[in-house]
Amino acid sequence: MGALRSLIVQAGRRLLWWRTLRGRATAILYLELLAAAIEAKGYRCIKHYQSDDFPTWVPLLLVLAFSPDDHVRLTVGVRATSGGSWAYYDAGRGRRGYLSPCADIEHAAVQVDALLKHRMFPSTW
Repeated sequence: MGALRSLIVQAGRRLLWWRTLRGRATAILYLELLAAAIEAKGYRCIKHYQSDDFPTWVPLLLVLAFSPDDHVRLTVGVRATSGGSWAYYDAGRGRRGYLSPCADIEHAAVQVDALLKHRMFPSTW
């Protein structure tokens, strides 16, 4: 039974990866909504899914924050999750970088804001 369960888990992961690759338009829509919410908080966004200068297959949103000493960044991606939903992820951490479900854009913007503040001022956390 253990080998069969392992096979089922691997098949499920491949199905989610396939949905992520096939759902490029959906991912771009969710990243556009997140970019609007983040820009309202005063951050700058670079959309790696629109420009011909950055032809990437996986749509990514680079969020930049400028502090007095340096700048920090966070790359956000969208992945398919089980149950037919989508979620925001810290692209640098892969599946372990879960931020928020795409249905709750305000919560995702708060999560991104908190991560950027933590990276700007690590000694205050």
